[in-house]
Amino acid sequence: MPFKCVHFNALDTRTLFTIMRGRVDVFVVEQTCPYPELDDVDTHAHTQHLFAIDDNRLLAYARCYEKSETYSAIGRVLVSKSERGKGLATELVKAAIACCQKQWPERQIYIGAQTYLLAFYRTFGFEEVGEQYLEDGIPHQDMVLNTVR
Repeated sequence: MPFKCVHFNALDTRTLFTIMRGRVDVFVVEQTCPYPELDDVDTHAHTQHLFAIDDNRLLAYARCYEKSETYSAIGRVLVSKSERGKGLATELVKAAIACCQKQWPERQIYIGAQTYLLAFYRTFGFEEVGEQYLEDGIPHQDMVLNTVR
């Protein structure tokens, strides 16, 4: 599955709408989690939007961004309900890791993972840091992938 990886300003209105609708469908509606899904990270100059769209349907999405001087980050990772179980999540995370390494090769990669996905993220080399916490009522765990050599 080829993913596109672009800055916010390179998104056309149809693509932006498709991404936002898909994110709201998963993170707000499906997870019954009313919170402000859109934030300023989306429009930051260095944020990369990684996505696969087919026939105006979002299949998978993640955003890669600068978290700090030490970390880049992967966030808003999703695979649409109809596409789950097909290996797309693995392809997406691999592409997101590659995007972060290309943009910020001197930084480790951070992810705030939902706890039910810890084993999945460990397969890429992510390791837990700190304690589990609730974010918008959903258990999360910070994880870091050390890609700095």
